[in-house]
Amino acid sequence: MLRRLTTLGLGLVLLAGCGTEGVRETPADPGATSPAAAEITTADAQAAFDGLGDLSGAWKDGDCATIEQLTTGVERTIDSRVCAAARDGLAAPAFRVYRDPEFLLPAREDGEDGEDGAWFAVLARKPEPAYFVLVRVDGRWRLGAGPIPLVGKAPEVEGGMDGEVTDAAADPAAAVGARLAPTRHVAFLTDPAGVSGDGVSGVRFASGDPMRRLLTELVRAPGRVRPDHLSTDVRIEGPARALALPGGGSLVFHALRVVFSQKPGSGRHSLAHPRYRAADVRAFTGGAPTTVTGSEIVVLATRVAKDNTMTTVGLRRVLAEITEGSG
Repeated sequence: MLRRLTTLGLGLVLLAGCGTEGVRETPADPGATSPAAAEITTADAQAAFDGLGDLSGAWKDGDCATIEQLTTGVERTIDSRVCAAARDGLAAPAFRVYRDPEFLLPAREDGEDGEDGAWFAVLARKPEPAYFVLVRVDGRWRLGAGPIPLVGKAPEVEGGMDGEVTDAAADPAAAVGARLAPTRHVAFLTDPAGVSGDGVSGVRFASGDPMRRLLTELVRAPGRVRPDHLSTDVRIEGPARALALPGGGSLVFHALRVVFSQKPGSGRHSLAHPRYRAADVRAFTGGAPTTVTGSEIVVLATRVAKDNTMTTVGLRRVLAEITEGSG
């Protein structure tokens, strides 16, 4: 169900650890989108939001070790490199305090005792609507993804206000579409013909969806930096986790790595149109290489309908790494 917490001043902060009561874990079925699903109590979710200020404070202090302890999955992938680069001049992101959360707590019946692999999502309404995914790893709640700012209408989750929400892996009507969502994103974003809406991949996004704009950017990017040579690639980054939606669809939280490799054109010894600022390249690489590869992580919340039509409802895009060479 959609569980709402309105405690005054509540914000997103992860505890260094908390008890195991209220969490019952069940191993995921083969082909599930997440390692496990578990029943999580509201008290357990509230505990993961207590300790206000830990992650925000770690970013303010440039405490990369603490940030690593409080994150996992795609969020740790992003934050570990960004935090290190921030020490060398990259503009570090501020971790804002979010409040007015609505908890989306997936539950599986007949679970075994356990804790690691449990996860839940949060839709925080203020200061701006955004999703977060929290995952329990080694007995500790960690931020797995977020914030993922809302770019569309948040869908109603299976179960409504009075019942348990369902991990899509446990719902046959939602599991397949949820599992294939990241792969279908890659197929779409590597299909140049999709710019016109009639790509050969068979994957479609409505006009105005951020994925359509991203595909257009990827197709046009090489031409915009000539005479430099630019190649692009799209890869799945980390696991997907999903909740069942009414009618057989799902809400999928997942991420993509978009890679740009740029080198000078023939006969040149420097880039004519660098994609990344010199200061950012220096912060990540420690120098000024002529050939660079940038990795941008796109963290997504995607609604997958029963007919597998996909709609982007949340998106965050972050420059996560720049390396020397064509990597």
